Amino acid sequence: MKNFCESSLDTWVVDRIEILHTECVGLLKELIKTPSFSKEEEGTARVLSSFFSRHGLDFNRVGNNLWLYNLHYDKSKPTILLNSHHDTVRPNQGYSRNPFEPKVADDKLFGLGSNDAGGCLVALIGAFLYFYPRYDIPFNLCLAITAEEEISGKGGLAMVLPQLEKISVAIVGEPTTMQMAIAEKGNMTLEFICQGKAAHAARNEGCNAILMAMSAIDNMQSCQFRFDETFDDVIKLTVTEIHAGIQSNVVPDECRFTVDVRITPNYSPEEIIAILKEKVHAAIELVGNPMRASSISQQHPLILAGKNLGWQSYVSPTCSDRGWLNVPSLKLGPGDSARSHTANEFIFLAEIKNGLAGYIELLEGLPDAWETSFDK
Repeated sequence: MKNFCESSLDTWVVDRIEILHTECVGLLKELIKTPSFSKEEEGTARVLSSFFSRHGLDFNRVGNNLWLYNLHYDKSKPTILLNSHHDTVRPNQGYSRNPFEPKVADDKLFGLGSNDAGGCLVALIGAFLYFYPRYDIPFNLCLAITAEEEISGKGGLAMVLPQLEKISVAIVGEPTTMQMAIAEKGNMTLEFICQGKAAHAARNEGCNAILMAMSAIDNMQSCQFRFDETFDDVIKLTVTEIHAGIQSNVVPDECRFTVDVRITPNYSPEEIIAILKEKVHAAIELVGNPMRASSISQQHPLILAGKNLGWQSYVSPTCSDRGWLNVPSLKLGPGDSARSHTANEFIFLAEIKNGLAGYIELLEGLPDAWETSFDK
């Protein structure tokens, strides 16, 4: 991966990045030390509040979410949202290290949440600090550090968005090896319930709910959805769980199966459910919160600025909080998605520095007149 700090950046900028990188790593270590499972982020919210206060920054807070704006906020300029999350999944059984003890070895910082999405989070904070006092930039910045991303909870970014000033475009910090995820499918989880009639298995009586579920699955898989050119794919339906029966000699009167749905922009979650209800003879319940598909034009000034840095674009197979947004959004950040949710999670220190410098170069590369070309 290109080391941005050895590129054509001015010496002053490189020195400033070095200072910010040190602060970012220190902050990430404090975050790793502080458990922050989804819906339990009070500790890391305090760590972040203390960090912002030490830097003399005014911030807003609702729940375990914090947000703030650049010093010279100007409503006549477009606003870029910088967003990442500070909640983590729970550590899995494969850990051989203490997940809450930040340790550096071989340029790797180990610890739960270091890669997903701590490195992105602190790099975005560092970039925000870099731009915070400047009045010569053609945009505003809104930094939002949010909760509940790992469970797509409504107490995270969804809670914050109604509180924010108008947003024109968003950068969502998730590990992408600093390549541009210009689109990602949405996601929702559906539970199908087939109701039969219990009977003794030895008799030709009752109505077997498992057989009903098998028919429902066949009908579901025969649904035809429009092809989406952005994703080069169609909506994907995957049966992931099935539950039925109470003992071996009883015809089951209920069978439930769970379906993971990956959504393209062609359909809303509501439209998909309506299509399935017409095709499948089963009750359908939505589990949790659906995340809509999201994308950004290849011609958006943000993407063109990234291409000028030599970055590649791709369609991401994973979901993020950008599914809550109704504005163009780019998923971008240091770290590697393949390390997320793995045992002994880590991020390279150099990745954090490159991410910090990359965010700065990307924003510096936006043209002064980008707001006039934004909607083109």
